[in-house]
This record gives sequence, C-alpha cells and structure tokens, in this order.
Amino acid sequence: MTTATLSRPRALTFGNVTLTAVLLLLLALYPFVFGKFMNFGVSTLIFAGLAMSWNILGGWAGQTSLGHAALLGVGAYTMTLLAMPERVPGGVPLAPWWGTLIGMALAALLALVWGGLTFRLRGSYFVLSTIAVALVIRLIAINSDWTGGAEGLFMPELPKFLGLDLFDRKAEYWLAFAFVALTLLVTHLIRRSRLGYALQAVREDEDSARALGIDPTRMKVVAFMLSAALTALGRQPVRALSAGLRAAHPAGVADQRADRADGDHRRARQHSGPIIGALLLAAFGEIFRANFANANLLIYGVLILLVTLFAPDGLMGCSRKAGANWGRPDDPARPHAHPA
Repeated sequence: MTTATLSRPRALTFGNVTLTAVLLLLLALYPFVFGKFMNFGVSTLIFAGLAMSWNILGGWAGQTSLGHAALLGVGAYTMTLLAMPERVPGGVPLAPWWGTLIGMALAALLALVWGGLTFRLRGSYFVLSTIAVALVIRLIAINSDWTGGAEGLFMPELPKFLGLDLFDRKAEYWLAFAFVALTLLVTHLIRRSRLGYALQAVREDEDSARALGIDPTRMKVVAFMLSAALTALGRQPVRALSAGLRAAHPAGVADQRADRADGDHRRARQHSGPIIGALLLAAFGEIFRANFANANLLIYGVLILLVTLFAPDGLMGCSRKAGANWGRPDDPARPHAHPA
C-alpha cells in the first residue's frame, strides 16, 4: 500500500461543496415550482438517499452488496406491521416514527449478523453471499402470512406527525429531503473521521490495513450497520413508489436501481454523484415507462449494463478523468506552464 493511499482525506473541494449545495437548493425549490410532479421528486430523493446509504458500504468499504433491497424490506415491514393494530400483540399499534427507529435497529442487527458471517469472504464470493441472503429473506417474506405474502401489506391511514399528513405527497417530499440531508451529513462525518481513514485502508488493501492494526472485518461490519440503518430509514417516511402505502418487497426493481446509482462500487465517494445519478435514473425511468410500455425495463437494464461496462466510475468519475486528461503536460489543448 502506498503512502498516498493512507494519507488524510482532503476536505471537500470548493467545487464539490458548491455543486452539492446547488443541487440541494434546487431540490428544496422543487415542490414550489413542480408541485404537480411530486411523484418524480419523491422517487428522485429516495434513489439519491439510498445510493448514498449503499455507498457507505460499497464505496468507502469497497464491498459490493447486491442484497441491500432486503434491508428495505426489513425496514418497511417493521414499520408497517407495528402500525397495524391487528398485527401487534395487545392491539396497540406504534406510531410510524417509533416503528421507523425499530426498523433501523433491526436492519443494523441483521447487518451485524450478516456481515459477521460473510465478510471473511472476498471478491465474487462475498457478492454471491449477499444475493443468497437477500433471496432467503425474500422467500421468507413472500411465503409468510404475517407479511401479507406476495401481495404485501396495505395501510388505510397513519397518525399525523408534527401535524403533517403522511399521505400527503408534499409531506412525503420533505421527509425524503430530510433523509437525503441526513445521509449527506453521515457521509461527510465518515469522510472526516477515523472510521473513514480505516475504511479507506481496508478498501485499498486488507492485508496492509491489518498490518497497521486495523481489523478489516470490524470496520466493514460497522460500515454495513450504518449503511443498513440508513437504507431501512429510506423506505420509512414515504409510501412505496406504487399506489398506496405498501411494504416494499425486498427484490423490487426500483430499489435495485438505487443501488447502482453511484457508479463504481470501489471508488464511489462523491457527495453529489448519487444525487445526479438519482435525477437521471428517475428521469429516464419515467421517459421509458411512458414511451416503451412493457419494454421499458429491458431498455433500462441494457443502459445500466452499458454504463457499468464503459463508465464504471459514473458521471463524476468520467468528469474527473476528462479533467485529468486535459491537464496532462502532453495535452496540446492545454497551454504549457514554463518554470520561472
């Protein structure tokens, strides 16, 4: 491992902070300008928040997880089940915000057990293990009566939170916006903490990190628990993207799209990348759904495959590479600086 790899991460650059601030400002203005298109706004925020949540494990810890949709199911089912009187012992339901916190705790606990069992695997073996665990959870969910089986669960009403109607799309939008802001804050804190430095070392070279006194398994489990809790939170404050308040199925296509929104799994550490990726995913999803009917998912999947193959670093990575290539001394388009 090189010295540069273990160097202290630099503070957020002015350009990155400015771009992130501009994106957040635009998202804050969205309900006032595009009030008739709230579904698009809510889905975009969900995708952005989920992408940043996944990025804690996939980007900082360098662990490619294809089973994060199961964590969405854990969070959504927990909140929904605890809010339904007929499903709660004693018939006294819990308010959705308490169910949300319990769902986050259960998701983190699942990540603790899940990570403890699988993080000793590396490469494709770990990826396959995440798929296996997610499939097991999915089979349990769709074959259990208490989860509503394959049809899921429906809720006719929810108590108001701080006077807000949780079925109102604008209320959902602001809750989703708060979710994005929270994930941004957590990501920034990780970036500037000892945990961030340790995850950086583990991602680049586990053996060298271990030689420096870092426990790779422990660091990855901590990252997984944070990622899992935020992922579970991402499904709590808002309805499922389909009609009605339905607990999300762990293998939902919409959830998997958010997992891929940040480009390369091992290098994705940009704050603004997931937001831009979510905007593009949501926009193209609406366009394809409106113009290609049943073929929209096939086209969508092909485009994601092409991006994965030819632009694994995502849009932000491509822009960085373009800037680096333009700045090379042998670039004829760039004026050469002469030493004094």
